[in-house]
Amino acid sequence: MHSSLFQQAEFRWFFAGRLVSLLGSSMAPVALAFAVLDASGNGHDLGIVLAAHMLPLLALLLVGGAVADRFPRRTVLIAAHLGSALTQGGVAALLLTGHYALAPVAVLEFLNGVLGAFTTPALRGVVPQLVDKTLLQQANSLLGSARNATKILGPSLSGVLVVVAGSGPAIAFDAFTYLLAAGLLARLTLADRTDTDTDTDTDTATARRTTVLRDIREGWTEFRALPWVWIGTLSFCLMNLVQTGSWQILGPQLTRQLSGEATWGFVLSARGVGLLAASLLMYRLVVRHLLRLGQLTSALAALPLLVLGAHLDAPWLIAGAFVAGLGSSVTAVSWDTSLQEHVPAQVLSRVASYDDLLSYLAVPVGQLSVGPLAQAFGGFRVVAVAGVLSAAAAVLPLASTAVRRLPRARPDRAEPAAPATVPGTT
Repeated sequence: MHSSLFQQAEFRWFFAGRLVSLLGSSMAPVALAFAVLDASGNGHDLGIVLAAHMLPLLALLLVGGAVADRFPRRTVLIAAHLGSALTQGGVAALLLTGHYALAPVAVLEFLNGVLGAFTTPALRGVVPQLVDKTLLQQANSLLGSARNATKILGPSLSGVLVVVAGSGPAIAFDAFTYLLAAGLLARLTLADRTDTDTDTDTDTATARRTTVLRDIREGWTEFRALPWVWIGTLSFCLMNLVQTGSWQILGPQLTRQLSGEATWGFVLSARGVGLLAASLLMYRLVVRHLLRLGQLTSALAALPLLVLGAHLDAPWLIAGAFVAGLGSSVTAVSWDTSLQEHVPAQVLSRVASYDDLLSYLAVPVGQLSVGPLAQAFGGFRVVAVAGVLSAAAAVLPLASTAVRRLPRARPDRAEPAAPATVPGTT
């Protein structure tokens, strides 16, 4: 299986481009944080810069999904990567020349967020154009392994580079990785659209007569028409709402109270190892109902919150974080594969953009609310309740037959008409 994927030139170029880009992207946040803090001397500037990047990313995701379904995804990805190389290169130039100022850095990061809104939906939609439907799980497993490996290595490499050479060179390296990734993606020779077995000429002509706004509305219609998609998205939204802020904000604080600051680093490392191990495992694992498995394993992400809420010792927390990493990685591969197998190719990026938007919107809400809740009820109680609610949100979708019985794609069902006959989607 490994060789069958890497024997395909298209997938090799795409995988190499993603690996390079992910490495740079995993290094950038550390470098940018130190760069802004060192240059400005306060956290206020950093908050503005991070918000300037995140807001357009969320605001334009639906537009990005429509564009990725309307135009060749290869072209969208190359343009977005080249633009990201320019924006990050601009930030690096300001830092390297000693001309840091909040306004230009915030504007450049805003533009980088805009480009990210176009990159994410196109990436979701391009994988089925690269490999046969029966190899989607293996492809997503390999891509997930690359993503998780860079999450482990990237921040450490960035920290070392910042100490040795400074923040400017670290961000310049991120810009270079975007440029290199664009060159690798340019080697792809994908068809303009993924629905090549349907009336492509008619569909493309119709798309170009419609507006982006109409495309977005059509994407919403398709999203609502697939019960397993919107039920799963609602589940992820609720989990992000109660889990992300509790883990990111209260996690390090409560861990320090229980067992010291050093433990938190081991906890994050254990979670990273779990993510990587599960993504490798998913390459070989074959199950009939992949979405059901992913929904079950998403409940494991609540485990470290429950461990913290129970005041258990460091070894339990580290073990819980490892298991949570396993579950999160299985969920990610299962969800991406299910979308790519069963959502019609010509609307895949738009449906994925609604999934991403509704899932991500809950994150800042949870981050902003967890502090006041901890002050009112106590941090340990808040994380315990968050763990229970997160686990419940993970398993409740299994009450739906559309989620529970969604089958794997089989070779004899790989034709484009198959998604319309999935149980529970009509």
